[in-house]
Amino acid sequence: MTSTTSPSSKKIQPQLRSVRPSDAEALCAIFNMPGFRWGTLRMPFEMVEQVERRIAKSGQETTWIVAELDGKVVGHGNLVVQGSPRRSHIGEINIGLDDGFVGKGIGSAILAALLDVADNWRALKRVELTVYADNEPAVRLYTSHGFEVEGRHVKAGFTDGQYHDLLSMARLRF
Repeated sequence: MTSTTSPSSKKIQPQLRSVRPSDAEALCAIFNMPGFRWGTLRMPFEMVEQVERRIAKSGQETTWIVAELDGKVVGHGNLVVQGSPRRSHIGEINIGLDDGFVGKGIGSAILAALLDVADNWRALKRVELTVYADNEPAVRLYTSHGFEVEGRHVKAGFTDGQYHDLLSMARLRF
């Protein structure tokens, strides 16, 4: 999640809803945007069929939402609860936005909605994520929602021909 907008940019309140199979094409377009791809561990040139399969495979352990503005999908996020009984108190979050909508409050709205599900519907005690250490806008977003850096994975991510550090972040509620 890169940002070319100023922090004072107007905040937008998107419509949030659960993902639908018909969202695959719009999500694939977002996943293939340069800024989105830079901020994630995804490979370039994802195919719509890959996204369709991921949507179809989502089960009860996954809460997957999209953000819409005027009927256009501009972002998404998911919360995946760990399947092991000994780790069932943990969820992992992934979010991402259309490059043109970064820095406008949409990521914060998605993250807040997923944390509401984690806290008030799934009773999760730990929510975790991984983010590129140099993705400062994303790190600020996660920190503003109570996440803390737990560790640094040196040169663990590869993007644009270079190795980058990854941060493990988590929010605990015990």
